[in-house]
Amino acid sequence: MASLQDLRRPIYRIIDPATRALIRWRIHPNAITTAGFAVTLLAGYLFHLDHVRWAGFCVLMGGLSDIFDGRVARESGLASKFGAFYDATLDRLSEIVVFIGLISLYNQYGRELGDAWMIYVIAVAIGGSLMVSYTRAKAEALGLDCNVGFMQRAERLVLLGGGSLFFGLMWDGLVLKGILILLAVTTILTTIQRIVWVYRHAAGVPLDETPAPKTTSDGAQT
Repeated sequence: MASLQDLRRPIYRIIDPATRALIRWRIHPNAITTAGFAVTLLAGYLFHLDHVRWAGFCVLMGGLSDIFDGRVARESGLASKFGAFYDATLDRLSEIVVFIGLISLYNQYGRELGDAWMIYVIAVAIGGSLMVSYTRAKAEALGLDCNVGFMQRAERLVLLGGGSLFFGLMWDGLVLKGILILLAVTTILTTIQRIVWVYRHAAGVPLDETPAPKTTSDGAQT
């Protein structure tokens, strides 16, 4: 089964010329991160204004900048601990802003259709999304690379951004509601998946020791 990294490689080959151009122009990766955050702020505001398709487009553009900042940082040798921290922090703020925009959308649009209950679905999706990120960050702090789960940030951006862009509020917003419900359910499941993964790799390991990587029967690391 293809990993997320395998699926990203064709995208990297496509965007490599733009990445090299950004490096030639000496665009700092933190500037790209900041620009992507600004675009995502606009996405949240557009959801608030019921401009769902444009909001979806901005979500995707914010996600694209998230790819570029990491690529530029690594290729230019400008990767730093602060850059990683700054990027991760703005990623979390971006998701919160987008979901707040969606709450505002359903607080207005949803009341007309009796969909105010979607506000609670969005609240679960916010919590689930943040917990997916938190569980990986906490695992990394303990020396584990917990890069597992089927609803990571890239998938969330593509699902919400693409669905909003292509479907908007078609069929009384049925597609958007389905996407948000799917996000709420799958982010919680991904959180559970990561908790189980960390348990399997770190249960009983003292805090001052780095957990050894588990191996399969043929000796390959998992």
